[in-house]
Amino acid sequence: MLKGRTRVLVGVATVAAASAVAATAAAAVPETAKGPGQETTAHISGAGRMAFGAKDDDVEVKVDAHAVYGGGAFPTRAWGTVRITHLMAQPGGQPPKFNWGDLAVDCVTAGGPNATVTGILKDAGPYWKKEIGTRMGVSFYVAGRHGGPSRIGLSGATRFMGFGSLTKCMAPAAASPVIRGGFHLKVSG
Repeated sequence: MLKGRTRVLVGVATVAAASAVAATAAAAVPETAKGPGQETTAHISGAGRMAFGAKDDDVEVKVDAHAVYGGGAFPTRAWGTVRITHLMAQPGGQPPKFNWGDLAVDCVTAGGPNATVTGILKDAGPYWKKEIGTRMGVSFYVAGRHGGPSRIGLSGATRFMGFGSLTKCMAPAAASPVIRGGFHLKVSG
């Protein structure tokens, strides 16, 4: 009789272990990687000024970007706009220089408090004018209940800096703290 109980306990333990592995694997699948026929959406919006390497410069990112996912981590459709403005302090009391760029969003990926947005530069100020048509990327860490300051990562015009074209859906890590403003990220589905 002990052998029968042992087999039942081993069988129960095997089912429990398999269930735990399946639950862990399911938890590892990003929110945006739903099965066929299940649609997920993501939306990030807001405006924030970021801490920038040149302390007297003023860099702001405004975003209103959306995506729809059909069954993978990359969107089947993405749209929206990103505007980047950069007021550059000049030495000797000279007036600051101003640059800006408007991006047409071509990708949004999101999971947890993080989002990455890329877009094609459609219109720009004097310093990025020759970069119209290039892709730029912005990443966001939206702190919210997760704590700490929200953060932004900004690629800039990579061709202008000699790095070649940026790949769709890719941006540098969100490393620069948001010093004013903020963002709202919603993933549903």
